[in-house]
Amino acid sequence: MKLKLLSAALIAFVATGAWAQDLTGAGSTFVNPIYSRWFSEYAQLHPNVHINYQSLGSGAGIQQVCSKTVDFGASDMPLNDKQLAACQVKLIQLPTVLGAVVPVYNVPGVSGDLRFAPEVIAGIYLGVIKKWNDPNIEHDNPGVKLPDHEILPVYRSDGSGTTFIFTDFLSKVVPLFKQKIGSNTSVHFPIGVGGKGNEGVAGMVHQSPYSFGYVELIYALQNHMDYGLVRNAAGKYLKGSTAGVTAAAAADAKNIPPDYRVSITNAPGADSYPISSFTWLLLPRDWPDQGKAKVMVDFLHWMLAHGESEASSMAYAPLPKAVADREMQTINEIH
Repeated sequence: MKLKLLSAALIAFVATGAWAQDLTGAGSTFVNPIYSRWFSEYAQLHPNVHINYQSLGSGAGIQQVCSKTVDFGASDMPLNDKQLAACQVKLIQLPTVLGAVVPVYNVPGVSGDLRFAPEVIAGIYLGVIKKWNDPNIEHDNPGVKLPDHEILPVYRSDGSGTTFIFTDFLSKVVPLFKQKIGSNTSVHFPIGVGGKGNEGVAGMVHQSPYSFGYVELIYALQNHMDYGLVRNAAGKYLKGSTAGVTAAAAADAKNIPPDYRVSITNAPGADSYPISSFTWLLLPRDWPDQGKAKVMVDFLHWMLAHGESEASSMAYAPLPKAVADREMQTINEIH
Protein backbone atom coordinates (compact mmCIF):
# COMPACT_ATOMS: atom_id res chain seq x y z
CA MET A 1 0.00 0.00 0.00
CA LYS A 2 2.79 2.39 0.97
CA LEU A 3 4.63 1.48 -2.22
CA LYS A 4 1.54 2.30 -4.31
CA LEU A 5 1.14 5.68 -2.61
CA LEU A 6 4.82 6.44 -3.12
CA SER A 7 4.55 5.47 -6.79
CA ALA A 8 1.50 7.72 -7.24
CA ALA A 9 3.33 10.61 -5.65
CA LEU A 10 6.34 10.02 -7.89
CA ILE A 11 4.15 9.96 -10.99
CA ALA A 12 2.52 13.23 -9.91
CA PHE A 13 5.94 14.77 -9.34
CA VAL A 14 7.20 13.73 -12.78
CA ALA A 15 4.00 14.96 -14.43
CA THR A 16 4.13 18.39 -12.87
CA GLY A 17 7.89 18.80 -12.91
CA ALA A 18 8.09 20.08 -9.33
CA TRP A 19 6.65 19.72 -5.87
CA ALA A 20 3.68 21.93 -5.08
CA GLN A 21 4.80 25.46 -4.28
CA ASP A 22 3.08 28.54 -2.89
CA LEU A 23 4.89 31.83 -3.54
CA THR A 24 3.86 35.18 -2.09
CA GLY A 25 4.63 38.65 -3.36
CA ALA A 26 3.56 42.23 -2.74
CA GLY A 27 4.06 45.69 -4.15
CA SER A 28 3.22 47.85 -7.14
CA THR A 29 -0.39 48.58 -8.07
CA PHE A 30 0.99 50.09 -11.30
CA VAL A 31 1.67 46.63 -12.70
CA ASN A 32 -1.00 44.63 -10.86
CA PRO A 33 -3.29 44.09 -13.89
CA ILE A 34 -0.65 42.31 -15.97
CA TYR A 35 0.91 40.47 -13.03
CA SER A 36 -2.51 39.12 -12.11
CA ARG A 37 -2.94 37.80 -15.63
CA TRP A 38 0.56 36.31 -15.75
CA PHE A 39 0.33 34.57 -12.39
CA SER A 40 -3.09 33.16 -13.31
CA GLU A 41 -1.92 31.89 -16.70
CA TYR A 42 1.22 30.37 -15.23
CA ALA A 43 -0.85 28.59 -12.57
CA GLN A 44 -3.07 27.13 -15.30
CA LEU A 45 0.02 25.66 -16.93
CA HIS A 46 1.36 24.49 -13.55
CA PRO A 47 -1.61 23.57 -11.32
CA ASN A 48 0.78 22.72 -8.48
CA VAL A 49 2.02 26.32 -8.29
CA HIS A 50 0.17 29.20 -6.66
CA ILE A 51 1.57 32.74 -6.79
CA ASN A 52 -0.29 35.08 -4.46
CA TYR A 53 0.35 38.75 -5.21
CA GLN A 54 -0.92 41.60 -3.04
CA SER A 55 -1.32 44.96 -4.76
CA LEU A 56 -0.25 47.22 -1.87
CA GLY A 57 1.99 49.82 -3.49
CA SER A 58 5.72 49.86 -4.23
CA GLY A 59 6.62 51.13 -0.77
CA ALA A 60 5.00 48.10 0.86
CA GLY A 61 6.61 45.80 -1.68
CA ILE A 62 10.08 47.10 -0.87
CA GLN A 63 9.49 46.87 2.88
CA GLN A 64 8.03 43.38 2.81
CA VAL A 65 10.63 41.73 0.58
CA CYS A 66 13.47 43.36 2.53
CA SER A 67 12.03 42.13 5.83
CA LYS A 68 11.50 38.63 4.36
CA THR A 69 7.73 38.86 4.86
CA VAL A 70 7.15 37.81 1.24
CA ASP A 71 9.12 35.78 -1.31
CA PHE A 72 9.38 38.65 -3.80
CA GLY A 73 8.46 42.30 -4.14
CA ALA A 74 7.49 44.62 -6.97
CA SER A 75 8.34 48.29 -7.35
CA ASP A 76 8.19 51.03 -9.96
CA MET A 77 11.18 52.67 -8.29
CA PRO A 78 14.52 50.83 -8.24
CA LEU A 79 16.07 50.66 -4.80
CA ASN A 80 18.97 53.04 -4.19
CA ASP A 81 22.25 52.08 -2.51
CA LYS A 82 21.03 53.06 0.95
CA GLN A 83 17.88 50.96 0.62
CA LEU A 84 19.83 47.99 -0.69
CA ALA A 85 22.29 48.20 2.22
CA ALA A 86 19.42 48.18 4.74
CA CYS A 87 17.68 45.22 3.07
CA GLN A 88 17.95 41.87 4.87
CA VAL A 89 18.40 40.04 1.57
CA LYS A 90 20.59 40.59 -1.48
CA LEU A 91 18.23 41.58 -4.28
CA ILE A 92 18.17 41.34 -8.03
CA GLN A 93 16.01 44.08 -9.55
CA LEU A 94 14.58 42.71 -12.77
CA PRO A 95 12.56 44.88 -15.18
CA THR A 96 9.38 43.20 -16.38
CA VAL A 97 7.42 45.67 -18.55
CA LEU A 98 7.16 49.41 -19.10
CA GLY A 99 4.20 51.68 -18.53
CA ALA A 100 2.98 55.25 -18.67
CA VAL A 101 1.65 57.50 -15.92
CA VAL A 102 -1.04 59.79 -17.29
CA PRO A 103 -2.77 62.92 -15.94
CA VAL A 104 -6.46 62.16 -15.47
CA TYR A 105 -9.17 64.75 -14.91
CA ASN A 106 -12.89 65.19 -14.41
CA VAL A 107 -14.03 68.54 -15.81
CA PRO A 108 -17.80 68.73 -16.43
CA GLY A 109 -18.67 70.34 -19.73
CA VAL A 110 -15.22 69.86 -21.25
CA SER A 111 -14.86 67.25 -23.98
CA GLY A 112 -11.75 66.30 -25.85
CA ASP A 113 -8.15 66.01 -24.74
CA LEU A 114 -6.53 68.72 -22.65
CA ARG A 115 -2.85 69.60 -22.87
CA PHE A 116 -0.67 69.98 -19.80
CA ALA A 117 2.80 71.47 -19.65
CA PRO A 118 4.99 70.04 -16.87
CA GLU A 119 4.99 73.48 -15.21
CA VAL A 120 1.19 73.44 -15.11
CA ILE A 121 1.03 69.97 -13.55
CA ALA A 122 3.63 70.99 -10.98
CA GLY A 123 1.73 74.22 -10.31
CA ILE A 124 -1.47 72.29 -9.59
CA TYR A 125 0.23 70.17 -6.93
CA LEU A 126 2.17 73.11 -5.51
CA GLY A 127 -1.11 74.99 -5.07
CA VAL A 128 0.01 77.78 -7.40
CA ILE A 129 -2.46 76.96 -10.17
CA LYS A 130 -5.82 76.77 -8.44
CA LYS A 131 -8.55 77.09 -11.08
CA TRP A 132 -9.30 75.30 -14.31
CA ASN A 133 -9.47 78.57 -16.25
CA ASP A 134 -6.01 79.61 -15.08
CA PRO A 135 -4.23 81.47 -17.94
CA ASN A 136 -1.46 78.86 -17.97
CA ILE A 137 -3.93 76.05 -18.71
CA GLU A 138 -5.84 78.19 -21.21
CA HIS A 139 -2.61 79.02 -23.02
CA ASP A 140 -2.06 75.37 -23.97
CA ASN A 141 -5.73 74.74 -24.73
CA PRO A 142 -6.89 77.51 -27.07
CA GLY A 143 -10.56 77.41 -27.98
CA VAL A 144 -11.50 75.26 -24.97
CA LYS A 145 -13.98 76.89 -22.59
CA LEU A 146 -12.57 76.01 -19.18
CA PRO A 147 -14.70 76.55 -16.06
CA ASP A 148 -14.00 79.13 -13.36
CA HIS A 149 -13.83 76.40 -10.73
CA GLU A 150 -11.28 75.25 -8.16
CA ILE A 151 -9.10 72.26 -9.10
CA LEU A 152 -9.11 69.33 -6.67
CA PRO A 153 -5.68 67.62 -6.87
CA VAL A 154 -5.72 63.90 -6.04
CA TYR A 155 -2.56 62.00 -5.11
CA ARG A 156 -1.48 58.61 -3.78
CA SER A 157 -1.77 58.31 -0.01
CA ASP A 158 0.34 55.12 0.13
CA GLY A 159 3.98 54.49 -0.73
CA SER A 160 3.74 54.43 -4.49
CA GLY A 161 5.99 53.74 -7.46
CA THR A 162 3.48 55.64 -9.58
CA THR A 163 4.11 58.66 -7.37
CA PHE A 164 7.86 58.17 -7.78
CA ILE A 165 7.59 58.12 -11.59
CA PHE A 166 5.31 61.16 -11.56
CA THR A 167 7.45 63.19 -9.15
CA ASP A 168 10.70 62.04 -10.79
CA PHE A 169 9.49 63.55 -14.06
CA LEU A 170 8.34 66.81 -12.51
CA SER A 171 11.53 67.14 -10.45
CA LYS A 172 13.63 66.83 -13.61
CA VAL A 173 11.73 69.55 -15.43
CA VAL A 174 10.47 72.00 -12.78
CA PRO A 175 13.14 73.18 -10.29
CA LEU A 176 10.58 74.60 -7.85
CA PHE A 177 8.81 71.24 -7.67
CA LYS A 178 12.10 69.49 -6.95
CA GLN A 179 12.86 72.02 -4.21
CA LYS A 180 9.42 72.00 -2.55
CA ILE A 181 8.21 68.41 -3.05
CA GLY A 182 10.97 66.30 -4.59
CA SER A 183 10.73 62.72 -5.85
CA ASN A 184 10.09 59.53 -3.92
CA THR A 185 7.46 56.85 -3.40
CA SER A 186 5.98 59.03 -0.65
CA VAL A 187 6.14 62.84 -0.75
CA HIS A 188 4.29 65.64 0.99
CA PHE A 189 1.83 67.37 -1.32
CA PRO A 190 0.77 70.70 0.21
CA ILE A 191 -2.69 70.53 -1.30
CA GLY A 192 -5.27 67.97 -2.38
CA VAL A 193 -6.69 64.63 -1.19
CA GLY A 194 -5.18 61.15 -1.18
CA GLY A 195 -6.37 57.86 -2.62
CA LYS A 196 -4.94 54.42 -1.93
CA GLY A 197 -3.47 52.64 -4.92
CA ASN A 198 -3.97 53.46 -8.58
CA GLU A 199 -7.47 52.11 -8.03
CA GLY A 200 -8.13 54.66 -5.29
CA VAL A 201 -6.90 57.65 -7.27
CA ALA A 202 -8.83 56.58 -10.36
CA GLY A 203 -11.98 56.14 -8.29
CA MET A 204 -11.55 59.47 -6.52
CA VAL A 205 -11.08 61.40 -9.78
CA HIS A 206 -13.89 59.52 -11.49
CA GLN A 207 -16.42 60.49 -8.80
CA SER A 208 -15.13 64.01 -8.00
CA PRO A 209 -16.03 66.81 -10.43
CA TYR A 210 -13.21 69.27 -11.24
CA SER A 211 -10.53 66.89 -9.93
CA PHE A 212 -7.09 66.12 -11.34
CA GLY A 213 -4.85 63.12 -10.63
CA TYR A 214 -2.28 60.69 -11.99
CA VAL A 215 -2.58 56.95 -12.65
CA GLU A 216 -0.99 54.20 -14.71
CA LEU A 217 -2.42 54.15 -18.23
CA ILE A 218 -4.36 50.88 -17.88
CA TYR A 219 -6.40 52.33 -15.00
CA ALA A 220 -7.44 55.34 -17.10
CA LEU A 221 -8.48 53.05 -19.95
CA GLN A 222 -10.33 50.54 -17.79
CA ASN A 223 -12.30 53.32 -16.06
CA HIS A 224 -13.00 55.21 -19.30
CA MET A 225 -11.39 58.35 -17.91
CA ASP A 226 -10.24 61.49 -19.67
CA TYR A 227 -6.48 61.80 -19.69
CA GLY A 228 -4.40 64.55 -21.15
CA LEU A 229 -1.39 65.14 -23.34
CA VAL A 230 1.92 66.06 -21.69
CA ARG A 231 4.75 68.14 -23.19
CA ASN A 232 7.87 66.06 -23.66
CA ALA A 233 11.58 66.97 -23.76
CA ALA A 234 11.33 67.80 -27.47
CA GLY A 235 8.49 70.27 -26.82
CA LYS A 236 5.82 68.01 -28.32
CA TYR A 237 2.55 67.22 -26.55
CA LEU A 238 1.89 63.49 -26.44
CA LYS A 239 -0.86 61.30 -25.04
CA GLY A 240 0.26 58.27 -23.03
CA SER A 241 0.55 55.17 -25.22
CA THR A 242 2.58 51.99 -25.54
CA ALA A 243 4.25 53.49 -28.63
CA GLY A 244 5.35 56.56 -26.65
CA VAL A 245 6.66 54.39 -23.82
CA THR A 246 8.55 52.17 -26.27
CA ALA A 247 10.14 55.24 -27.84
CA ALA A 248 11.21 56.52 -24.42
CA ALA A 249 12.83 53.17 -23.61
CA ALA A 250 14.59 53.05 -26.97
CA ALA A 251 15.93 56.57 -26.51
CA ASP A 252 17.61 55.59 -23.25
CA ALA A 253 18.43 51.96 -24.12
CA LYS A 254 22.19 52.58 -24.22
CA ASN A 255 22.10 54.06 -20.72
CA ILE A 256 20.63 51.01 -18.97
CA PRO A 257 23.28 49.84 -16.46
CA PRO A 258 24.08 46.20 -15.63
CA ASP A 259 21.86 46.32 -12.52
CA TYR A 260 18.95 47.74 -14.56
CA ARG A 261 18.47 50.76 -12.26
CA VAL A 262 17.49 53.50 -14.68
CA SER A 263 15.03 56.36 -15.01
CA ILE A 264 13.57 57.07 -18.46
CA THR A 265 11.27 59.96 -17.52
CA ASN A 266 11.62 63.00 -19.78
CA ALA A 267 13.53 60.90 -22.31
CA PRO A 268 14.82 62.65 -25.45
CA GLY A 269 13.06 62.31 -28.79
CA ALA A 270 9.93 63.72 -30.38
CA ASP A 271 8.05 60.42 -29.98
CA SER A 272 9.01 59.73 -26.35
CA TYR A 273 6.16 59.94 -23.85
CA PRO A 274 7.72 61.83 -20.92
CA ILE A 275 6.19 60.03 -17.90
CA SER A 276 7.35 56.53 -18.79
CA SER A 277 9.09 53.93 -16.66
CA PHE A 278 10.23 50.37 -16.28
CA THR A 279 8.74 48.42 -13.39
CA TRP A 280 10.85 45.90 -11.47
CA LEU A 281 10.48 42.57 -9.69
CA LEU A 282 12.56 42.55 -6.50
CA LEU A 283 13.98 39.05 -6.22
CA PRO A 284 16.28 37.54 -3.60
CA ARG A 285 19.52 36.32 -5.15
CA ASP A 286 19.72 33.41 -2.69
CA TRP A 287 16.59 31.43 -1.75
CA PRO A 288 16.57 29.20 1.34
CA ASP A 289 13.82 27.12 -0.30
CA GLN A 290 15.27 25.65 -3.49
CA GLY A 291 11.84 24.48 -4.63
CA LYS A 292 10.58 28.06 -4.64
CA ALA A 293 13.74 29.24 -6.38
CA LYS A 294 13.24 26.75 -9.22
CA VAL A 295 9.61 27.79 -9.65
CA MET A 296 10.51 31.49 -9.74
CA VAL A 297 13.28 30.90 -12.30
CA ASP A 298 10.90 28.87 -14.46
CA PHE A 299 8.24 31.58 -14.20
CA LEU A 300 10.75 34.25 -15.24
CA HIS A 301 11.76 32.25 -18.31
CA TRP A 302 8.06 31.85 -19.18
CA MET A 303 7.46 35.58 -18.62
CA LEU A 304 10.26 36.63 -20.96
CA ALA A 305 9.43 34.03 -23.61
CA HIS A 306 5.62 34.28 -23.58
CA GLY A 307 4.27 36.85 -21.08
CA GLU A 308 5.91 39.82 -22.76
CA SER A 309 3.81 39.26 -25.87
CA GLU A 310 0.70 40.14 -23.84
CA ALA A 311 1.98 43.49 -22.59
CA SER A 312 0.70 45.69 -25.42
CA SER A 313 -2.83 44.32 -25.22
CA MET A 314 -2.94 45.56 -21.61
CA ALA A 315 -1.52 49.05 -22.35
CA TYR A 316 2.00 48.20 -21.19
CA ALA A 317 5.10 48.14 -23.37
CA PRO A 318 7.17 44.94 -23.59
CA LEU A 319 10.83 44.99 -22.68
CA PRO A 320 13.27 45.97 -25.44
CA LYS A 321 14.75 42.78 -26.89
CA ALA A 322 18.26 43.69 -25.78
CA VAL A 323 17.06 44.03 -22.17
CA ALA A 324 15.06 40.78 -22.28
CA ASP A 325 18.05 38.91 -23.72
CA ARG A 326 20.31 40.24 -20.98
CA GLU A 327 17.79 39.26 -18.30
CA MET A 328 17.86 35.66 -19.51
CA GLN A 329 21.46 35.61 -18.27
CA THR A 330 20.71 37.49 -15.04
CA ILE A 331 18.11 34.91 -14.07
CA ASN A 332 20.93 32.38 -13.71
CA GLU A 333 22.13 34.31 -10.64
CA ILE A 334 19.06 33.19 -8.68
CA HIS A 335 19.77 30.12 -6.56
